[in-house]
Amino acid sequence: MNNEGTSWLGLDGRVCVVTGAGSGIGAGAARELAAAGARVAVVDCNGEAASAVAAEIERAGGRAIAIAADVTQADEIASAAERVASELGTCDVLINNAALVTYAGPLLSADLKQWDQLLSVNLTGALLCTRAFAGQMVAAGRRGSVVNVTSICGHLPLPQSGAYSVSKAGLLMMTRMLSLELAEHGIRCNSVSPGLVRTPATEVAYADAKVAAARGQMVPSGRVADAADLANVIAFVASDRAAYINGQDILVDGALSQTLMGMVPKASRPAQK
Repeated sequence: MNNEGTSWLGLDGRVCVVTGAGSGIGAGAARELAAAGARVAVVDCNGEAASAVAAEIERAGGRAIAIAADVTQADEIASAAERVASELGTCDVLINNAALVTYAGPLLSADLKQWDQLLSVNLTGALLCTRAFAGQMVAAGRRGSVVNVTSICGHLPLPQSGAYSVSKAGLLMMTRMLSLELAEHGIRCNSVSPGLVRTPATEVAYADAKVAAARGQMVPSGRVADAADLANVIAFVASDRAAYINGQDILVDGALSQTLMGMVPKASRPAQK
């Protein structure tokens, strides 16, 4: 795999673990990290999807392994960490991307089983993976980086989303806490928050061409993001080029979050003479 354009990131030979990497943003991040020369563990609960992404990376000349694991199961993540250490080496970079996008309705009537499942994947899963893989870094005395993929919905509440906005807000705070707790070990923790992004998980929202066009028009940058837009930022934040960025969230939303005051009705002004 030719990493000439991304060699400046200094990721060549680093061991990077990406969860939820069977599709969407996770798959994009896995490809981008591999293109920068990293050895990548493609982790996903869908083993076939993980294998397909890993095989694609290998065909392009990169180094990748596929691991089928559920981030909510501590024993499966522990086994995944052992396999990474055995086949690739000690983890240097962890990308906590695995997530469910489930809109469970208003909080007062949200199904509690669905609530628990979403929090288990989006929040507890990130903690279990961080314990396992950042734990490797600490045990080996290696500097490293953790990047949590959060959401604009962690900053701005998404009504009718059940636990989704809550889980992403929790992940933002977990990022800040980990940045303090891991700093003494030379491990950074940051987050990247997508705005509107088109992935297999969100494709249902873009099935109507009019809705898809209206969403793009809402974004000041003029379009909805794709996985590559996020993957580029994730790779940078994970790399040593961002060595002094710690405990921060990078909102990758094409300035969508800055549009609120522009929606406020304004009184007409008399024409200037």
